[in-house]
Amino acid sequence: MQNSEDRIIVEHVYKTFNVYLDKANSVKEKLLFWQRNKKEKREVLKDISLTIKNGEAVALIGVNGSGKSTLLKLMTKIIYPNKGKITTIGKLTSLLELGAGFHQDFSGRENIYFNASIFGLTKKEIDKRLDKIIEFSELGSYIDNPVRTYSSGMFMRLAFAVAINVDADILLVDEILSVGDQHFQEKCINKMKELKEEGKTMVFVTHNLGSAKMLCDRAIWLDKGVIRMDGNTEEVIDEYIKETT
Repeated sequence: MQNSEDRIIVEHVYKTFNVYLDKANSVKEKLLFWQRNKKEKREVLKDISLTIKNGEAVALIGVNGSGKSTLLKLMTKIIYPNKGKITTIGKLTSLLELGAGFHQDFSGRENIYFNASIFGLTKKEIDKRLDKIIEFSELGSYIDNPVRTYSSGMFMRLAFAVAINVDADILLVDEILSVGDQHFQEKCINKMKELKEEGKTMVFVTHNLGSAKMLCDRAIWLDKGVIRMDGNTEEVIDEYIKETT
């Protein structure tokens, strides 16, 4: 039953991927080793159900391969579940892959317009936010250079600056706070705190347990595709550390 405070509802979600074993790369290999080109189904998420409420900041934690990033991608509808349903209520912005959707030959400034329009902003709305976005990105005169000349840190700064300025209700973040220098990481964390105070709903995938404790009221520990624990951030992280160290 949907509640007016709900922002993300995950109902009995399963996700499997086909993993190819000994994949043949050429026609000759396919003919010679036709039996080798086998695939197996890997179940990454198994019957996941959870609800995230308006204004909650939630950390998804777990070892590599536990299903955290897959769950986040399902929430953004980059991929879809094999079974089950995910509902998001409100405008959503995501930072999953650095510079995804950037046009390499266009400048940072032009990419601000492309990216922000994807998030549903009109040209007039982007015009109003442009200076704020450029200032936050700290790119200075590089803003008019083609983004193919950017380092991964510059990509991240620009992507982050756009995503936090589109007035979304829900922000989904995958490990982005671990990229870039210490100064910019702190700036991002402070901005996240600000957005949290404004009542935005945030979901983070992170290995940085310090940041998770600082930013999130709730943590969900995924283990081999199932929810192992869901609750107060400190308690969940303490249990996770006990088990994994």
